[in-house]
This record gives sequence, structure tokens and C-alpha cells, in this order.
Amino acid sequence: MASALCALALLAALAGSICLRLGRSPGFITGRDGRLSTSIVLALAWTVILLWLLLTILGYGLTAGGGVAYFRGADGPLSTLTTVYLPLLGGPYVALIAAKAVVGLRVEHGTMAKPAARPTGSGRRPLHELIANDSGRTDLVDLQYVALSAVTMLYVVLFFLADVGGGLPRLPAEMWALTGAPAGAYLVNKMAVRANPVITNVVLEDGRLTVEGGGFTAGPAGPPPLLTIDDTPLATRTDPLTGALTAVLDPPRTPPFTLVVAARGLRSDPYRYEPAPQPPVPAQQRAADPL
Repeated sequence: MASALCALALLAALAGSICLRLGRSPGFITGRDGRLSTSIVLALAWTVILLWLLLTILGYGLTAGGGVAYFRGADGPLSTLTTVYLPLLGGPYVALIAAKAVVGLRVEHGTMAKPAARPTGSGRRPLHELIANDSGRTDLVDLQYVALSAVTMLYVVLFFLADVGGGLPRLPAEMWALTGAPAGAYLVNKMAVRANPVITNVVLEDGRLTVEGGGFTAGPAGPPPLLTIDDTPLATRTDPLTGALTAVLDPPRTPPFTLVVAARGLRSDPYRYEPAPQPPVPAQQRAADPL
């Protein structure tokens, strides 16, 4: 029990210090678009867990384990390191490196749109971005990657805490598939996803509508992008500096409404625009206002 409590304290110290660091510099776990990167976060999580396992085993071996003799033998505490745990770590890192390369090349060649993320009021990125696409909708491939990786981490942590003195838990060698297969699917999804337009923000001021996002360009020979509001086309122009679409909204049309951008024969996910609710006016202020 004491060994398990010490191991938990070490894990809390490692995770806590990293979370504090990321709170000050969140750019370490975000992609080129400013959103949380699924591949970076999972690779970092596996790195922390493996580091925690090795440090805890080292501390146990030098204290309760009896020293150097604890680490010797074919069935020593690190006997499954190369057969199970390095492959578990390898899958997320292969996905991380390959995804960076694939996304960079596709953005450079114009076959993928990666618009900048919309800033948040707190400055922190929502955790939902780990399982969502650039439009904010849950992505099944990202969801399975995060969920299976989290379950595998839970297996490793709980089995280790049940017997800290036994070293790395004797999990089946096939456990690497629980991170390798989802990582492969995640990478294939990055390679296969189409360059659909992405709407990230909509602003309506004095009847002027501005639609921000990416993938709105149609190429030199293609038709201009088409913006529809509740399936009704709207005449638009493209801002040459930001790439945003601007349009004048007809006076009878008022929000809420649903917008879709079509470019190069591809459609964005529907974006539901609703005006932000106005805060209630205090009763004293209403009484003081002239009629």
C-alpha cells in the first residue's frame, strides 16, 4: 500500500508540473492552426506514463527492492520494456511525426484547409478539440484514438499500482495494437480527408455578414465559392487579405440561420449562427433611463 501511495504521489507531481507548464505555454500541445493536437497530447501522455513507471521502479529497487540485484534476471522488473511498452509508446510517436508531415504537405499543396482556431475568452483550448474536426464536430476517428489510448493507459496504471514491486505489468505483447491500430487509423484519416471548406466564425454587424474560415478559394479556373443561408444563395465577395467571405444580408432575414460554404464541389459542415444573448438590464438602470 505504501508503495502504491508513493507511486501515486510521484505521478501527481509529474502530471501537475507538466499541466502547470502547459497552462503557461499551451502552444506546446497545439497544432499549426492553434487547436489542441490529438497526436501531440497522446504522445506526451504516454511519455509521462512511461517516465513515471521507470522512475517509480528505480525508486522501489533502490529502497525496498534491495538494490542492483532487483533489476537482474530474465523476469526482472523491466523485462517487458522492449516487447510491450516501447511499442505502446512507438505508435503515438509514429502517428505524431507522420501526421505533421502529411498535414504540412497537404496544406502547402492546397489539398487541406487548416484555418486558424477561434480565440477563447479564457485563452485555453477546449478539451473537445481532441476528438473534433476543424469545424468543431466530433470526429469518430479521433474519438476512437483518444478513447482506446485512454483505456490502455488506465490498464497500465491500475495493474502497476496493484503490484509496484513486480515492475512493469506483464501485459500481453499484443497490447501495442490498442495504440498502434488507432494511431494508424488516425494517420490514414489525415491522408484521406478531403479539403472541405471550414467555417470557424461568423460575424453580423449592421447587416454586413462576415464568414471566417478556410478552404474558400476555388483556384484560378474554378467558380467562386458559394455561400448559402438556409439553402438560399447569397452574393458574396472574398477578402483578398484574410480570405473571409463578406456579404450584405437582406433586411428581412434575421438570425438564427444556418450557413454553408461550397467551393471546388465540396461543402462545409453546416454552421448555426445565433446572436449572443444580451445581458439583462438591472431594474435600477431601467428606471433611470429616460423614456
